[in-house]
Amino acid sequence: MRKATGILFFGLILYTAAFAQSTATPVSENGALRVENGQVVNKNGVPPQLRGISLSWSLWQGRKYWNPAVVNWLAGDFKASIIRASMGVQPDHGYLQEPEKQMQLTVNVVDQAIKDGIYVLIDWHDHNGNQHLEQSKAFFAQMAKKYAGVPNVIYEIWNEPREGISWDTIKTYGIQVIAEIRKYDPDNLIVMGNPNWDQRVDVAAADPITGFKNIAYSFHFYASDPSHQEQLRARADLAIKKGLPLMITEWGVGESNGNGKFDKKLVKHWFKWMEKNKLSWVNWNITDKNETTALLVPGAPDNGGWTDDQLSSAGIYIREKLRDLNK
Repeated sequence: MRKATGILFFGLILYTAAFAQSTATPVSENGALRVENGQVVNKNGVPPQLRGISLSWSLWQGRKYWNPAVVNWLAGDFKASIIRASMGVQPDHGYLQEPEKQMQLTVNVVDQAIKDGIYVLIDWHDHNGNQHLEQSKAFFAQMAKKYAGVPNVIYEIWNEPREGISWDTIKTYGIQVIAEIRKYDPDNLIVMGNPNWDQRVDVAAADPITGFKNIAYSFHFYASDPSHQEQLRARADLAIKKGLPLMITEWGVGESNGNGKFDKKLVKHWFKWMEKNKLSWVNWNITDKNETTALLVPGAPDNGGWTDDQLSSAGIYIREKLRDLNK
């Protein structure tokens, strides 16, 4: 009888361990992210190398995918460990015109990401953030009050400053928005933009923001774009060498206009570079627009559950990569 009880007890231990392993999530495994020695690291002090998907602008046809069912599908089926909520700011029906609607869309996505145990970038998806400083501060103050200390949440405070906006202007904006967030959330990771559509991380590395902790910098590329090859990687390599912590908050398989060629050889080269540098990344984007970087074909359901014939060639490729790399 004692022997049988021991066997049952041992079996219970094995079952409990297997259950705990099966219910582990990216956030439970990595915890709160921070910046340490020029890298974004997890609770164990090592780069988590998160990999995931960006929702499209919370406008136009991509808006229909801003719902909990899609977030849950990306977490469960795509095995995304991070998603990006790219909240449109300036275009019609964006945050400037409809702040409450855009805020609610964002909260719906963020809350589901938290339930699914994955990370989420709250992205101020704006090319002219310096023109909307007060609105940005107000938005991020609300987000920081709501999500302070929630390890899933990352603040991305200015998506892709357009070409011609200086680093001094971007930095001045960033310092003020960061200060506003830090009034309510002293620790969560914040991601800064940089000049020329987040492609001049070398410029930011020469004069980074100081006085705040846990600040990283976004780096964007489009793998098949002729102008996004060795020269762009060299800029990022220089920034990394100087100790600038990077996160790839947007990249696509095509070109920077969303279309162009899907060149798998060039994409493979970029993948090799990201893996070598242990950089977290988010692929652009969940929409059914008829273009190269869209992950869905026109008419794909707005609640997830997509079959292979509802995914574009980019969607099939990225899903396979995520499921393979995020095992």
